[in-house]
Amino acid sequence: MAENETIARFLDGLASEQPTPGGGGAAAISGAMGAALVSMVCNLTIGKKKYAEVEEELKGIRQRAEALRATLTGMIAEDVAAFDAVMGAYGLPKATEEEKTARTEAIQVALRQATDVPLACCRACRAVIDLAAVTADKGNLNVISDAGVAVLSAYAGLRSAALNVYVNAKAIADRDFAGSRLSELEALLSGAEALTEKTYDVVKTKL
Repeated sequence: MAENETIARFLDGLASEQPTPGGGGAAAISGAMGAALVSMVCNLTIGKKKYAEVEEELKGIRQRAEALRATLTGMIAEDVAAFDAVMGAYGLPKATEEEKTARTEAIQVALRQATDVPLACCRACRAVIDLAAVTADKGNLNVISDAGVAVLSAYAGLRSAALNVYVNAKAIADRDFAGSRLSELEALLSGAEALTEKTYDVVKTKL
């Protein structure tokens, strides 16, 4: 099937000797899978009499999950572009002082982009974790295990993207910029593990 071929091509790209797609794309896909599973649980809950009282809430969650899925899927290309920009900047000529200065400035601009892209991925993945927690609590029991997979996928995406924030922020000369990004990252990570484990346990008790 075309879908399987697309997945296979992406995985072949990950496995290849080329640097992109890489961990950033994999992190985005993990988050997108989590968002898709949140939507699935919502879709299989909405319209069921037994869950009528949570239907409107889950419709809202589905809408947010679908927006996050689109955002995270788009981040695969954004991650490649950010990486290419960094490599392009490092490849600039440095024979003269003017060239060295221009190269240094270009590298710093590219590194800021390469920090902001995975940070945005972390932001989206954390939002998916929050949505998955609600679906685990209120979703159709027949597919409740999928809410558990959703939260674990999103958490994997969050932690994975965080590594790219750390590595790029370390090389940024503007420490105020780097510090602001690292502070936001720590805020996104704060409580994420506990909420993921709590959601997983909620799912387990319903199986």
